[in-house]
Amino acid sequence: MKAMFLHGLGQDSSVWKQVLDNIDNHTDALCPDLSTWLMNKQTCYLSLYQELERQCAKLPKPMDLCGISLGGILAMQYAIEHKDEVHSLVLIATQYTMPKGLLKLQNILFHFMPRAAFTSMGFQKKNFIQLCKSMIDLDFCDSLAMLTCPILIVCGEKDRANKKVAIQLQARIPHAKLVIIADVGHEVNVDAPIELGKEIKDFYEEVRSKERSDTICI
Repeated sequence: MKAMFLHGLGQDSSVWKQVLDNIDNHTDALCPDLSTWLMNKQTCYLSLYQELERQCAKLPKPMDLCGISLGGILAMQYAIEHKDEVHSLVLIATQYTMPKGLLKLQNILFHFMPRAAFTSMGFQKKNFIQLCKSMIDLDFCDSLAMLTCPILIVCGEKDRANKKVAIQLQARIPHAKLVIIADVGHEVNVDAPIELGKEIKDFYEEVRSKERSDTICI
């Protein structure tokens, strides 16, 4: 089954290599660099999401989607709007409604950072700030009931900004499984790739085992 892994803001596709090394049957997973999706386009969240739709349209369905932070938000929206095309969903450190105060504070801090700090992220400074601003009004609270596929929610124990949200998200999606990875911060795919890979692998195996069981019962 085809899978796509979407990285977070400030990351690139390389962050998934060690994670995928610990997941069977996903050696052909797609791990796009999100910054390339914005080439010659307006730098905003909507441009990213529309490109995700275009990329997914080329792939066989249903598919597995996994994303962290920004990537998780993109994956979640796609699963809401294209629920019949998503086989499973893994959301890592993912907000379902944007913390406006935090985003505004971050954008203020970004203005004082040197331009060189953004180069490694694949963005010019002004475009990076513009992308963050474009996300400030995102809110999927009223759409979470549309998520009917198997879902794994993951967060680092030390990720203060997202741990509480992960618990709330699981409460809003009762069939979702929640995993908190100990002694890890926000970038779970960077700081604990082996543990994350094993959790995703176990989740995929549980999903497929249930599907086989349901098939036998039918």
